[in-house]
Amino acid sequence: MSHALTPTPASGPMLRLAWLAAALALAGGAQAQQQGTATKPAPGAFERAKEASTSTAAPVLSSPLPAGAGTAMPSGSGAGYHSPNSPIAPLPQRNDVVPWSVLTDLTKKTTKDGILPVFNDAQKGMDKTVQRFQGFMMPLDAKATQTHFLLTAVPLTCSFCIPGGPESMIEVKAKTPVRYSMEPVVVEGKFTVLTNDQYGLYYRVVEAVPVK
Repeated sequence: MSHALTPTPASGPMLRLAWLAAALALAGGAQAQQQGTATKPAPGAFERAKEASTSTAAPVLSSPLPAGAGTAMPSGSGAGYHSPNSPIAPLPQRNDVVPWSVLTDLTKKTTKDGILPVFNDAQKGMDKTVQRFQGFMMPLDAKATQTHFLLTAVPLTCSFCIPGGPESMIEVKAKTPVRYSMEPVVVEGKFTVLTNDQYGLYYRVVEAVPVK
């Protein structure tokens, strides 16, 4: 299983959703670094990211793509890669959360509908059960607290990079708002495996609540 970032065409609902989340998370991170604390993304970041993600024109990126890459945006694959040079520390060891290795250990199949996950017995056994996860927040709204966001195994590396493949992300729909932070967050809720999600996601947690 590859853990490197590889270029893929900028198409598909999942890529647009995750790129929008990446833009918002990086906007919030830059503002937090300036102020010394983790705060909500900068005003207007959501609108700018949404406009860029839905526009038919090539989005304006914060860094240039490699020569010859055209309009493709890098997309992660597999579990993602947390660079040892990242200023953000890796996830701390916790015994009360599902390890990301359990979620990323799957195979995929190609069908007429696209690339679909093939879940193993452990993943299918967790379906429709209450589980606890920790990860890095990718916000989907420009607010200090989030009720709908992506939780990822590794932090973002740039404003147009998706850190890993869909197996390294969980869509979270929270019952209790979760404060945006560049530090790891932990949530608990009803876990569902997604066999053919319209956005290309593999996992979802609903009715989630934050956990210390």
